[in-house]
Amino acid sequence: MESSTNKYRLEMSGISKSFGNVSVLKDVNIKVKHGEIHALLGENGAGKSTLIKILSGVHQKDTGKVVLDGEEIKPKNTHDGQVLGINVVYQELSLVQDLSVAENIYLHKLGTTKFWMNWKELTNNAQELLDSLDFEINASARVRDLSIVQKQVVEIAKAISEDTKVLVLDEPTTVFDPTDIKKLFSNLFKLKEKGISIIYISHHLDEIFKIADTITVLRDGVDTGSMSTLDTDKDSVIHLMIGRELKDLYPKKDNLVGEIPVFEVKNLTAKDTMVYDVSFSVKPGEILGIAGLGGSGRTETAKLIFGADKKKSGTLLLEGKEIKTNSPVDAAAHQIGFVSEDRKEEGVFLPLSIRRNISVTSFKSISSKLGFINIDSEYKKVLGLIKKLNIKTPNSEVNVKNLSGGNQQKVALAKWLSIDSKVIFIDEPTRGVDVGAKIEIYKLINEVAKKGVGVVVISSDMPEIMGITDRILVMHQGTIYGELQKHQFSEENILRYSIGEPLKQTN
Repeated sequence: MESSTNKYRLEMSGISKSFGNVSVLKDVNIKVKHGEIHALLGENGAGKSTLIKILSGVHQKDTGKVVLDGEEIKPKNTHDGQVLGINVVYQELSLVQDLSVAENIYLHKLGTTKFWMNWKELTNNAQELLDSLDFEINASARVRDLSIVQKQVVEIAKAISEDTKVLVLDEPTTVFDPTDIKKLFSNLFKLKEKGISIIYISHHLDEIFKIADTITVLRDGVDTGSMSTLDTDKDSVIHLMIGRELKDLYPKKDNLVGEIPVFEVKNLTAKDTMVYDVSFSVKPGEILGIAGLGGSGRTETAKLIFGADKKKSGTLLLEGKEIKTNSPVDAAAHQIGFVSEDRKEEGVFLPLSIRRNISVTSFKSISSKLGFINIDSEYKKVLGLIKKLNIKTPNSEVNVKNLSGGNQQKVALAKWLSIDSKVIFIDEPTRGVDVGAKIEIYKLINEVAKKGVGVVVISSDMPEIMGITDRILVMHQGTIYGELQKHQFSEENILRYSIGEPLKQTN
């Protein structure tokens, strides 16, 4: 019989962890073989992040054992974990914005030489590594100037630049388009062939069934089982994750769409971003989708409209009247909302309470003529939205950083509902949230539309954008290349427009 020392690269057995009186992990077990892709699944709050932080040295376990290549390990910090060959790429990026790409990739080497760094060699090595990943990124570029997709790739390059035995990827594809995802998977298969063990955390089950060899599911801090991907299916995995059968992922759409547009964009062109001659309209009650590959200008278009970026030319009409949005303050004053794709950087104030996050856009409506906040009005509005959006929290004073990703996203949306927005742009609405939270967010978007709000959803997830929208615009190279009506929805049609190809003619 083959010994566990030979068969498994990593064994975590009987792992338990509590924070105060809150038990987060209870007797969790996971075994990862050499050169396998092992999916770790579970809803937000199931304990996945805590388990990984114990593995990498961020947290210390209360009970249990961690064995790497047959030897018990007890990393006391992330440096210990990295020395042992454990590298984690978290969903929240941890790059140094004002250093170059090369400096970030080899940050662990800076300051280790006795005399001087060979900067040319360091940059060349970084460029060679990036080129091997098949992503076009300049190793000399400053990280601050990269797109969010490029930053994610740099994080991955940084992790594999060291002597890695176990690579953990936490929601690596949330900002990737289908082409980028294909490149990433190709690289993961190469790492697998080299014997590197990969723990892959994702809420995208389609990805899991394409690349994972084994699946371990956590629910409420307990592992509900490990299984070969070949021996299970999506429905079974979802049942293990949420403890109930999944009925309808996308809610039935019965929103009434108005005839006259509530919001129109005409010939919008950016001053210094890749957007030109963009024109579209959204009607009251309509859920309009904007699709396209990374770098196509989807997010940049929304930021131009919201006043976060500067436009060169173009006209915005709200209920038939021209408006100016030279800043986000202007946009909010016109009841235009924008939920950013980068939730933690631009969507919410992590150190502040739920109440303060929700109230930040509506101080005018809850203040007296002298500018004093009416506390009773504030609490009434905030508590009403917490209940309506089913934000899981004991009270409104909990800091947003302590919420799960799905609940943080609800808070980001709540602040725009608090001003009775007439049009809301939602960029990547379910990025990094679990299946259960996705269903709630989809229902919420539907309910917002039912109230006559024009909703614009930007998403890289093709099943999602087809499942929740009434109409889809597809961007290519900074402008709108095509429009799809409901009967034309298909991944092939979206992808064809995304790469600048016409649709196939049907007989």
